[in-house]
Order: sequence, then structure tokens, then C-alpha cells
Amino acid sequence: MERRSVGQFGGLCRSSDLREQRRRYPEKAGLRCTPISVSALVALSFSGAIGLTFLMLGCALEDYGVYWPLFVLIFHAISPIPHFIAKRATYDSDATSSACRELAYFFTTGIVVSAFGFPVILARVSVIKWGACGLVLAGNAVIFLTIQGFFLVFGRGDDFSWEQW
Repeated sequence: MERRSVGQFGGLCRSSDLREQRRRYPEKAGLRCTPISVSALVALSFSGAIGLTFLMLGCALEDYGVYWPLFVLIFHAISPIPHFIAKRATYDSDATSSACRELAYFFTTGIVVSAFGFPVILARVSVIKWGACGLVLAGNAVIFLTIQGFFLVFGRGDDFSWEQW
């Protein structure tokens, strides 16, 4: 009697079918959820929550009470987009540099600098207080380091695919 199991290729299948699918599709054979990737994902989630907590404290504390700094969330959301476009548009992954990748770095740098400059400008024109600006800047640093950490942990090598999510 052959053992049946739920494989990573979906559905209930026999173990011989699983071996055959791994032989046919070796690029999908490495998409297992390892304890290292799970712990890295938990750490990145925790650091992202800490960054958002700093951002919310900069807005919601009784002394500050202004929610204009929440607009930096737009910068957090669009910061990885140039990298995604450049990764999709460039097919030669062996090249050390390409114009598309360098342009993506330029746009990403502009987005990150804008995210740090926005609360400073708001504090300079007295829309928010400087304490709120400090909390938002701390939140920005933690959130952008979390985004960079995600790409460093999960974005390297050919074994990564968005299909695993």
C-alpha cells in the first residue's frame, strides 16, 4: 500500500507522484518552508510592527494629535515598486550593473529620502511638533530597514519565487 500525503504541489497525492513531480519541476522542489525562513519572517513582522508603532505614536499621542505624518505610509508602499519593475524588466541576472537597475536604485533612493524629508518639512512649518517628527523618523528607519531585510533574506538566489506565498 502506497502512502498518500499532501504535497507542496497541491492536492492529495501518492508519494511516487510527488517524486515524479519533483523530478519534472526541480525549480519548485526547493520551495519548502524552512525554520530559518519562518523565524526570519517572524522577526521581520515584529520589526515592521515596531516601526508602525513609532509612526502611530508620532501621530496619536495626546501632545501631538495630528495625523499628517501618516502620509509617509504612501512612501513605504511605493518604495519597493522600482525594484520589482527593474527585476522584471532585466533578464540578465549575471550582469553586475544595468541601466534599468541603476534607475530603480535612483528612484528608490528618492522615495526613501522623501519619506524622511516629509516629517521634517511638516515640523519646520509647525504643522507637527518636533517630538512627533522624531518618532516618525524612527518609525521610518525601522520600516525601511525591515523592507531591506525582507529583500536580503527572501530576495536572493534563483530558488525564490512569489508562488510560495
